Amino acid sequence: MHASRVRLLTCLVVPLLAACSTEPAGPVTAAPATYTCCEAQDVDRLYQPGQTLTVHWTVESPDERGGTPPQVELTARLTGPFATVGDVKAATEGTPSAPGLVTFTAAPVRPSGTPDERPVSTIVIAPEAKPGYYNLVTSVRSDDNTASGGSIVRVVPKP
Repeated sequence: MHASRVRLLTCLVVPLLAACSTEPAGPVTAAPATYTCCEAQDVDRLYQPGQTLTVHWTVESPDERGGTPPQVELTARLTGPFATVGDVKAATEGTPSAPGLVTFTAAPVRPSGTPDERPVSTIVIAPEAKPGYYNLVTSVRSDDNTASGGSIVRVVPKP
């Protein structure tokens, strides 16, 4: 009878001790927030010279925050005008670009990584900008990594 009590006690106590003594193998860090461009309303509309294009960055925050978030820089630039959407696509594939292109650039944004942060980049389209299709290039730079994307924005003449 004494042996069965020892076995029972061993079956109950050993798993509890094992569970209590486990430690994490290293520091636990949560995934950083990720940033992508942009809300559909930012690019799915017509712009006129002199207007401001606002890039509302989409933020996906991890469920758990841990440690110090990495330094992130968000950039946006608008290059054009191109006569057609095909010309924009050809330019992004390395085909020689059209003469007379201009680039409008937003100031870099460095989000803090705090929850509920809604970073924006603003690009002022010059009053003398020519109508046409413009290539919106956005980039997210973090440490040694850079991810870029593109959209097409149309600038129309002022009425």
